[in-house]
Amino acid sequence: MHLYLRGNDFHFELENVCRLFLPLEKIITHREETPDAFEGLTVECIVTDGPKEASLACRVRLDGFDKTARSSVSKRSDNHRDDCELELCTLLYRLLVKLLGFTHGWGLITGVRPVKLLRRLTREMGEEAALGYFRDKLLVGDEKRALCHTTLQAEDKLLALSRPESFSLYVSIPFCPTRCDYCSFVSQTVVQAKKLIPTYVEQLCREIAYTGELARRLGLRLESVYFGGGTPTTLSAEQLTALFRAVEASFDLSTVREYTVEAGRPDTVTPEKMAAIYAAGVGRVSINPQTLQPAVLAGIGRKHTVEQFYDAFEMARHAGFTNINTDLIAGLPGDTYEGFADTMNKILALAPESVTVHTLSMKRASNIMLQHRPDFGVEDDAVRMVRHSAQALPSAGYAPYYLYRQSRTVGNQENVGWAKPGCEGLYNVYIMDETHTILGCGAGAVSKLKQPGTDYLERIFNYKFPYEYNSGLDEMLARKDGVPIFYEKYGCL
Repeated sequence: MHLYLRGNDFHFELENVCRLFLPLEKIITHREETPDAFEGLTVECIVTDGPKEASLACRVRLDGFDKTARSSVSKRSDNHRDDCELELCTLLYRLLVKLLGFTHGWGLITGVRPVKLLRRLTREMGEEAALGYFRDKLLVGDEKRALCHTTLQAEDKLLALSRPESFSLYVSIPFCPTRCDYCSFVSQTVVQAKKLIPTYVEQLCREIAYTGELARRLGLRLESVYFGGGTPTTLSAEQLTALFRAVEASFDLSTVREYTVEAGRPDTVTPEKMAAIYAAGVGRVSINPQTLQPAVLAGIGRKHTVEQFYDAFEMARHAGFTNINTDLIAGLPGDTYEGFADTMNKILALAPESVTVHTLSMKRASNIMLQHRPDFGVEDDAVRMVRHSAQALPSAGYAPYYLYRQSRTVGNQENVGWAKPGCEGLYNVYIMDETHTILGCGAGAVSKLKQPGTDYLERIFNYKFPYEYNSGLDEMLARKDGVPIFYEKYGCL
């Protein structure tokens, strides 16, 4: 499709609106040009400046469809540019609805953090006006607006636990037994990287120690610890124990409210690993089947069986874990509404303490996109799957506690963490709200330094790949010296 902009440079949000309806379509943006041919979908978005107001026009053409919508925005507003951008996006959205015949539950919201947006609007204009803005200006439907509001209320209770000196620790284990077809994370299979792992664990212990010394020097308070990946349980029980001991030796764990390890791939779980994780004081593990339909598992390259998931879940219970999360994905290739509902029923029968329902996101670098390029529908099973989860989980005693969105999701749906009371994943909330500093260790980790009382963040990036990490640790430790510089500069403590 071709997007023509004249008198404005609102390409980012206008392109995002187009992707809501045509997520796989290549968008070619033209600035200050007039189309001389109309092949395929053509969109023109024009802003004409006047003395008192700006005139806006949006025209959409495809085959026999040719419609124009117009509006104007007063220059009296302090946010004139933002108002023009939102109004132009609204005109485009409404025309695409007319062309394609469907709307989206999230309306014009294209960002990752709708709950954070609602929180800011509530702070600025009050709860009722903020919800009204979601409905009237952002065109968010009743279901999504209610979900966002309920999640906000749950999050606020968890965010209140954080202090100005609080931080969380993220430890990256970027290895997996195999790569799932929907995945685009920078991680390596054990087959590819087996020789790198021993050195990686040694270097990671060094970075953990260095990071802990910085935190102690600054008087920071550790709230949550999260081992993610990749798949941390790709490591042996002995290697995991070495990392746990490094964390314990380097950080004051007496203030930690939550300690989580992802055991995401059931085929990596053993009784020895579960025992090692539990012995380290970890209170929460995540064991993720994504689906309990055997044919769907095989179709997405997930090299484990349904029985292995049940075995891994039982190993975690036997080890003593009373807080287990399971991840599911709505919209997987080959899955159906009936299959997803069956998976949900079987998960609820196990009664995990939390269930995270993701919607399949079509990442450009994933095998699904590279090999299959599946059709995106809106009134498809994925929408029904997500709606089913939002009904079945509350009925079973779960409530939403965090929510985020990704681009190019099937049916333009969301990802939601559901938990029983008192079993919410704190780290998930803190990282999504950007509540406080996150200190990251390991390949691909990003330290996010937060100035308390503001939205200001600075980031320190580690090398992405394990081989870079193994050889470049000294450079990354030097980068970490930016942590005390940040806190001194902004007087955070």
